[in-house]
Amino acid sequence: MNETQTDAPAIVARGLTKHFPPDVRAVDGIDLNIGAGKVFGFLGANGSGKTTTIRMLTTLLQPTSGSAQVDGLDVLRQSMEVRRRIGVALQEAGLDLLQTGRELLMLQSRLFGLAGGRLKARVGELLEIVDMTEAADRRIGTYSGGMKRRLDLATALIHDPRILFLDEPTTGLDPISRDAIWRHVRTLNEERGITVFLTTQYLEEADRLAHELAIIDSGKIIAEGSPEEMKASIGADVITVKMPDGGASTEAAAEAAVRGMEGVEDVRSPDGNGTLVIYIKDGARAIAPVVIQLNQAGVEVGEITLARPTLDDVFLQKTGHHLAEAQAAAAREAV
Repeated sequence: MNETQTDAPAIVARGLTKHFPPDVRAVDGIDLNIGAGKVFGFLGANGSGKTTTIRMLTTLLQPTSGSAQVDGLDVLRQSMEVRRRIGVALQEAGLDLLQTGRELLMLQSRLFGLAGGRLKARVGELLEIVDMTEAADRRIGTYSGGMKRRLDLATALIHDPRILFLDEPTTGLDPISRDAIWRHVRTLNEERGITVFLTTQYLEEADRLAHELAIIDSGKIIAEGSPEEMKASIGADVITVKMPDGGASTEAAAEAAVRGMEGVEDVRSPDGNGTLVIYIKDGARAIAPVVIQLNQAGVEVGEITLARPTLDDVFLQKTGHHLAEAQAAAAREAV
């Protein structure tokens, strides 16, 4: 079992960049300092630079500039030793669908030098860790998506790594399978002291799992801290107004009507679909004055809600758009 270490950071990056020809800055000068024994969440839309970062930190991709150390080792000069100390589960699990889960783990264990009783014991332990004992002798081709991800997680743990890199481990999974992965990640961190670097596009995943979090957008880190610190940094409640006749002119009129109100910290019209997001102190008291102000400006209110800040509000405040909109934009660019 790994012991949690607190005397030195597990992962450090300084000015880390990766540029692709002709002029794509996939990662554009990021700094990281991740404590040992932590779950670190790297949150962003597809195409924001998450996977490129994790590939550089796991020695699969050479940085354009900057430096990175993993468990105190330089990822360029000491890449082989870095690989011995880390476990990696990337987005696409490379699984042989004709093998059984047990056969795959036995093969991978042999590649790490295990043999005999030690090999058998380790495979059994890994199957228990990811709740796969009953399905171990079935062909992988019969597994659900969640079972495949759990098996891939087990292969990343064979050599008892000190640091585990998970690249969007729950993308495409149903809520039950996603929750199972979350439970296993928590157990690995809390009971085994494994440092976890987790990339994700899911706000709830980052909020529930991460001790520390960084939001990346267009290759740059735009916010960092614990999830609670980041939400508290907004310093206001969130009032969301839906305008049934919303358009660019209506949104502009609505924004102008409330921006000067007492207690208003910020106002956004993020999606162009008749939605106004107001960051305001003491939101409960502010709802009625907001409605009155909008009515006086001739803006019809269809729906109004009050909430505490979320990570999506942090993302919106820093980038000007919701994470879902960033995902949609990235998908359009990829077509």
